[in-house]
Amino acid sequence: MSDHKDYAEALYALAAETGEEKACLDGLCLVLDALMENPAYADLLASPAIPMAERDAVLEQTFAACVPEQVLSFVGLLCAHGHIRGLSACVEEYRRLYEAALSLSTATVTSAVALTAEQQAALQAKLEKISGHTVTLVCTVDETLLGGVTVQLDGKVLDGSLRHRLYEVKEVMEQ
Repeated sequence: MSDHKDYAEALYALAAETGEEKACLDGLCLVLDALMENPAYADLLASPAIPMAERDAVLEQTFAACVPEQVLSFVGLLCAHGHIRGLSACVEEYRRLYEAALSLSTATVTSAVALTAEQQAALQAKLEKISGHTVTLVCTVDETLLGGVTVQLDGKVLDGSLRHRLYEVKEVMEQ
């Protein structure tokens, strides 16, 4: 949804003016984690039946001591406009902007078996060479893959799984 992108871009621009990009990202993640751990709290913040002043007071009480003022205002703005349920999308867009500005990338690597430290280091080096960014790996295991790995990096999927290779062979054979 473009609203989430617009909100995230506005917050990032404000944070960049004050040099608080990382602090705002950390604050956004803290708020998002709290809402995900406590769905009733998210329901309260999303409820138009509760006056906005009361929701602002709850936000202030809960987060004022642990997140930057911009984040607190941002979350309040999302509540006021009925977009608090889109906080996750806003955080992901903000993270993308933050990582792009610092030439950082996060690669989600899914493999059939856990990768060794050496394999992770080699894959990280290869991805950094390909992307030109510093890459952080987030590795998961999916036993349904049969073999190989899939990598999601900067919005692209690199599928080196055995399942994908078998699919490609099947496609060629059917032609």
